[in-house]
Amino acid sequence: MRIGVALPTDYYEQLTPGVNPVEYLLDRARKLAHLGVPAVWLTQRFDYDALAVAAVIGRELPGTTVGTAIVPIHPRHPNALAMQAQTAQAAAGGRFELGLGLSLPEIAAGYGNTHPRIRYLREYLTALRELLHTGAVDHAGETLVARSPTRSTMPHLHPATPILLATSGPLTLRVAAELADGAMPLLTGPNTLADFTIPTLARRAAAAGRPRPRVLGMVGGVVTADVAGARARAAQQMDRYGEMPAYRALLHRENITEPAELAVIGDEQTMADAVARYAEAGADELIFALTALGSARDEERTWALLGELSSTRSH
Repeated sequence: MRIGVALPTDYYEQLTPGVNPVEYLLDRARKLAHLGVPAVWLTQRFDYDALAVAAVIGRELPGTTVGTAIVPIHPRHPNALAMQAQTAQAAAGGRFELGLGLSLPEIAAGYGNTHPRIRYLREYLTALRELLHTGAVDHAGETLVARSPTRSTMPHLHPATPILLATSGPLTLRVAAELADGAMPLLTGPNTLADFTIPTLARRAAAAGRPRPRVLGMVGGVVTADVAGARARAAQQMDRYGEMPAYRALLHRENITEPAELAVIGDEQTMADAVARYAEAGADELIFALTALGSARDEERTWALLGELSSTRSH
């Protein structure tokens, strides 16, 4: 099971004024590669562009898989996103993976998109797949028009860029099963993965005549002795998501009450045990976020351990 780390590792901490974010993220990616972590994932914020940074990292670190986790589909039209993704794929030599997902409703509305969310997502992925696999699209649906005036030659340079969809409940899982190459379940613990997420994906994919998409588990955590402090910081960053109905349902399935309870915080054995639980639940890959919940030294310990665990589980 491949293990990766999502950058930046503290979603709500602003970079120091004057720091070049591209150089900063590239430096962090180099550190991860040095410690044996084979995959780096870029989170989209409202400053740098995650796909552009992924292209830089993929070009500079030829042994590293790089992807986005995640890029909201608003305001990017699938024609534009396909061009960006294929450019990143070419820069990375075929090691780029496109993780995307629905925007929060207020963000989508801010861009003028008030279409039904799942219907729009389904049409979006239909058009995007055509573009990434064939280089052209001619789609006129209820919520989206996507046409390409010429056929791109980019898909012939490397394997088609994998589409990984952020999922939560049954509706997004069905879209992932039918149209995506992988699912990235958000706020989903190992019990829910094993009992709900993976069986749902398998059933829906079989009904569509497709293989089950890869499952990339996503979890926050850090190796630290300051368990109480890290847990409190995890609550500050994660618990607002517990107010959303789709995520509350997932927490209920996992038999917990707050999102921060999913964070893996403790010593090396605690994290190794958590990785084993996700593997036993059926996750094909695991992405760790929020590894800056402790000190800088704690984060380096965490990355070193994840590099060791990834190497062990890949052999």
